[in-house]
Amino acid sequence: MGRSARPTEVVPVTSPFANPNRPGVPPRLPTPPTGWPIGSYATYEEAQRAVDHLAAEDFPVQEVMIVGVDLMLVERITGKLTWSRVLMTGAASGAWFGLFVGLLLTLFSPEPGVTVGPVLTGLITGVFFGLVFAAVGYGSARGKRDFQSASQLVANRYDVLCHPKSAEKGRDLLARLAMRPVNPSS
Repeated sequence: MGRSARPTEVVPVTSPFANPNRPGVPPRLPTPPTGWPIGSYATYEEAQRAVDHLAAEDFPVQEVMIVGVDLMLVERITGKLTWSRVLMTGAASGAWFGLFVGLLLTLFSPEPGVTVGPVLTGLITGVFFGLVFAAVGYGSARGKRDFQSASQLVANRYDVLCHPKSAEKGRDLLARLAMRPVNPSS
């Protein structure tokens, strides 16, 4: 004899990660973009110009989003790493941190005014530890990454999407923008 199946009540579960669906508040979890395309641009700057134009025309821009399509991570090499460059960078970053700590120590010092002792101690200690940490980090890499670089996330194309109820008006405004010449100073 089996149990009889009872209908179960579905109770919505709330979560601090749930989107409150408030206008102007982006979702907290990764959410695919929604809306209809009203423009497509080769650069982010062009897409930004389009949204700026919509804003200037009193279009409800809170219904618009810029979506980068076909994302790529581009790492541009900025220079070769050498021991001297690594140690100089480590000493400089350590000096800044040490100077900060030294100034904090003088703020909480019982003696009035800025005293040189804590500042100098923090500076020297910061340089020493900056050198040590930089040398250990670079030495442990053993030549596997002897260059500096800067990474950037870019897209092949930037689409401007809009809520369906305003998409036609948005397309019309962006079509008028496309007919105007691009002013490089704006």
